[in-house]
Amino acid sequence: MKIRYLLLVFIAFVISSCMWGGSNEQAPAITTDTLKYTYKTLKQRDPACGNKPDSECALVDIKYPEFHHNSALNDNVKHKLLTMFWSDSLSVTDTSLQKFAKDFIDLSVKDTIKEPSAVYKVESSAIVERQDSSLTTIYFSGRTYAGGAHGSNDYSFINWNTKAARVIKLNDIFIDGSHEKLTQIAEKIFRKQEKLSDTVSLKEKYFFNKGKFALNNNFLITPTGLIFLYNEYEIKSFAEGITQLNIPYEQIKFLLRPNTVVAQYIK
Repeated sequence: MKIRYLLLVFIAFVISSCMWGGSNEQAPAITTDTLKYTYKTLKQRDPACGNKPDSECALVDIKYPEFHHNSALNDNVKHKLLTMFWSDSLSVTDTSLQKFAKDFIDLSVKDTIKEPSAVYKVESSAIVERQDSSLTTIYFSGRTYAGGAHGSNDYSFINWNTKAARVIKLNDIFIDGSHEKLTQIAEKIFRKQEKLSDTVSLKEKYFFNKGKFALNNNFLITPTGLIFLYNEYEIKSFAEGITQLNIPYEQIKFLLRPNTVVAQYIK
C-alpha cells in the first residue's frame, strides 16, 4: 500500500508542477480571508484481516479537507470522492463516506470468495490547491482495485466560488456561444501536444466520439490558464494513462466573461 500511496503522491506532484509551469509567474499566496478547514482521514479495513499489513488487507483509505461551517462545500467534496469509484448516478446528497467504506469492504469479502488472491482497495485524497477570497480549488486523486487485471486511477477537481458558495462551471466563466471557439483553440493545443497535423484523423488512436475532438468538464482554474484532464480510458488506452491539456488565458481571454473568479489572473 505504501508504494501505491507514494505513486499517487508522485503523480499529484507531477500534475501540480505542470499546473504552475515551473515559471516565476505565480499568483498571490493564500490570503488570510479564506475558508478554514481541517484534513480528515477515513480508514477502514476488513475486520477479518487481524494483524495483517494493509498491503494484504481489503482497505478503504480516504483523506480529505473538512471546511469549517460550510456544509455545501463539504457535501460536494464527499460526493466527488464517492463518485470517483462508485456510481455517477448518486445524487449530491449522497455523502456518507462511512457507508461507502462499509459497502466496499462487504463487496470485497463477497468477491474474494470467487477470487481469493484479490486484495480490494480504495486509496484517495482531496487536497486544497489554492485559495483566495473568491476561489477555492481542490484536487482529487485516487486509486482502486476491485478485481480484474489491474486497478484504476482517477483525477478530478472542484473549482468553488467562495462568495457564491457553489461549484464553478465552464458556463460561469465563458461568454454565451463561445464553446465552439474554445473547442477549436483547445484542439489546436491538443494536436500540437500530441504531435499531430491539422488534418490527421483522431479516429484511429483516440476515443473521441465519432473521432471529433471534445473538451470534458474535468477542469481546474489556475493562475496561468485552465487545465483539462482526461482520465484513463477516456480518450486513450489504459496503458497511455491520463492526458493533461493546458490552455493559457492569453489564448482564450477574449472568450471569458468579465468580473468572474478568473478576472484576477487576466492581464
